[in-house]
Amino acid sequence: MSPHAPVVLDVAGLALNADDRRRLQHPLTGGLILFARNWQDRRQLTELTAEAKALRPDLLICVDHEGGRVQRFRSDGFTVLPPMRALGRLWMRDAMRATDAATAVGYVLGAELRACGVDLSFAPVLDLDHGGSTVIGDRAFHRDPRVVGLLAKSVMHGLLRAGMANCGKHFPGHGHVAADSHVDLPIDRRSLKALLADDAAPYAWLSTSLASVMPAHVVYAKVDSRPAGFSSRWLQDILRGQMRFDGVVFSDDLSMAGARQLDGRELSYTDAAVAALQAGCDMVLLCNQSVDGGSAVDELLDGLASAQARGHWQRSEASEARRQLLLPASPPLAWDELMPSSAHRHALDRLV
Repeated sequence: MSPHAPVVLDVAGLALNADDRRRLQHPLTGGLILFARNWQDRRQLTELTAEAKALRPDLLICVDHEGGRVQRFRSDGFTVLPPMRALGRLWMRDAMRATDAATAVGYVLGAELRACGVDLSFAPVLDLDHGGSTVIGDRAFHRDPRVVGLLAKSVMHGLLRAGMANCGKHFPGHGHVAADSHVDLPIDRRSLKALLADDAAPYAWLSTSLASVMPAHVVYAKVDSRPAGFSSRWLQDILRGQMRFDGVVFSDDLSMAGARQLDGRELSYTDAAVAALQAGCDMVLLCNQSVDGGSAVDELLDGLASAQARGHWQRSEASEARRQLLLPASPPLAWDELMPSSAHRHALDRLV
């Protein structure tokens, strides 16, 4: 097995440049995350992912593609998917129809991405719809954790049928806080007992279904002074120990304002990545830092290599094994085969 490659980075444009190619071949790079700026049409996206895979066949190509307002590719044949709240509302009218629609959403989402060379979408959102979070909002299925768990499991079933793994986010729950961790450091002051009984419950119920988890850049002040993504109590004691989760733990984007506030100070990207890895993350994301030349990406790659040489973190065979399990195990259907297939047409008929 190749050594642990924990960094997920992005690229600036529609095609790879020399700096992108160099960074993707760095031994610490294990993933590529795509954004709307990397999209022109299906042909361009497929060529971009194929070039990245030609450089690194084991590269995990990812995207935030949930449906609703978080869907990076929306034109040139991609199905525009509903927000997850639409599935929760359908549940209130017809629960079993909602589970079927959720599986259809997962299948369409996964199959269309895979046809263009994308391996993993960071979905589904497991946050509860408490009503006060604008950053989560209609990305959440429902307020009831039982409904969230069952609809998320149905989406995961659809992803699995398409040959795609899943990622539950944002552990243990981002839906209760109003602040946006992209620009602030939210604080949730509920007790551990309350969190485990409510927002975190879907993670325990889905422990045998979740392939990966992304923790929240939120401080749960009665549990730990550190945000969940930097907290060994949350990641190792609770998620891995108590809930027996054995998949990949991704940090959320280290460029977010909530990502580098730790113990009263603002960390560099390298220090934040080291802290996340030490706490129990397998992979660390640094997003939207390639657009102005990518000096921050180089800083992270070089800094992590230096920190490893100094013994501040260790590459993990177990983490690498978990990362490899997220790679699709079967080839995808090409787009022109997928579109007329009975599975795809049936799934489109069952969407909300």
